[in-house]
Amino acid sequence: MKRLTVTLNRDAVGTLTQDASGLLAFRYDPAWLRQPGAIPLSRSLPLRGEPFHGRHVRPFFAGILPDEGPRQQIAAILGVSERNDFAILERIGGECAGAVTLLPDGATPPDAGERPVRPLSETELEEIIAELPRRPLLAGREGVRLSLAGSQGKLPVVIDGGAIALPLGNTPSTHIIKPEPERFPGLVAVERLCMTLAQAVGLAVPTVSRRLIGGRPCLVVQRYDRTIGPDGRVRRVHQEDFCQAMGFPPERKYQQEGGPLLRDCIAMLREWSTAPVLDIRDFLNGVMFNIVIGNADAHGKNYSLLYRDGGRRLAPIYDLVCTLAWPELSKTPAMKIGRSDSIDSIQPAHWQAMAQEARLGWPRVRERLASLCRAVQAALRAPALRQAAGEDATAERVGEIIEARSAALLKALA
Repeated sequence: MKRLTVTLNRDAVGTLTQDASGLLAFRYDPAWLRQPGAIPLSRSLPLRGEPFHGRHVRPFFAGILPDEGPRQQIAAILGVSERNDFAILERIGGECAGAVTLLPDGATPPDAGERPVRPLSETELEEIIAELPRRPLLAGREGVRLSLAGSQGKLPVVIDGGAIALPLGNTPSTHIIKPEPERFPGLVAVERLCMTLAQAVGLAVPTVSRRLIGGRPCLVVQRYDRTIGPDGRVRRVHQEDFCQAMGFPPERKYQQEGGPLLRDCIAMLREWSTAPVLDIRDFLNGVMFNIVIGNADAHGKNYSLLYRDGGRRLAPIYDLVCTLAWPELSKTPAMKIGRSDSIDSIQPAHWQAMAQEARLGWPRVRERLASLCRAVQAALRAPALRQAAGEDATAERVGEIIEARSAALLKALA
């Protein structure tokens, strides 16, 4: 029997095991269950003394790991099967999304004062960014245990002032660097534009900036699942994405592959959020914004919950990109509005059907849609948006796409 100790901010909460047949199991530590402020790892793993097995365990723990291509590359580098969640977590589960850290059996969490990092010179940073397509998350490098979900190459780092360092062991990172993939030229400028626009219309989003590293555009994202105390110490904040919360494994993040529907997400917030009225409103704003900007890839892993101060709240919206900028990408919405099969064919009737399915008042949904479209149009004319687009032709074209989409929806709603 193989074991990993699962911790939240240095507190041991339970044990993840793998038996000889490869079956996963998770059990909460009795001492954790006795803690007055104990929280569950996931909505799908409620606090209880009995263990969870197999299909009940995998959605949360597999959801910590990278998706698709990066996962295959990492498994090959580590010399393990890409389907062996436990083996991959054992090697890279030190610095993950949220507050989760997985430690080898018998290992004790490092002292709170031990936060080893490796400062990076500009040359070293350039070399690492250049290496990421071949070695996602620097898998296999000595002392590095990093894991983030998603299919895009990214690097968790510690940024203090202007200095950038690599977190070692279980040190929490503060930012994520997302280099622009060669097959999606302009992606950094497009994402920066969409994130800036979202902030301008009132959505809660992480702070982002653009940085050239070795001539390659990179998006630098400040982590919303980290806080910095008065003493300067970084602390993790627990989070889980909607797929983890609802028990969907990562390969089922799209609705057309059996993943969550919008009504499922809203029902989950209604039941699990500690401020459901506010979180359903903000989630709908995020869904509407993704449709208005032309993002067909807003799936169940692109929305998350934060566990903080005894509450369970919707996390800031992230990964906002106009996928229509690349015509080869699918136009099928990751989560459909009504029964529409294309992000280009969504009409007010589809929104009305969605509102009915999710038990929401259509007049209020309609009013919010129109208000968002007007806010988007006004924000697109602001200097901050032009600055976010820079001189990038793809981002300029995306601005025109968003302008046209918001105008068309506003006309249809009139």
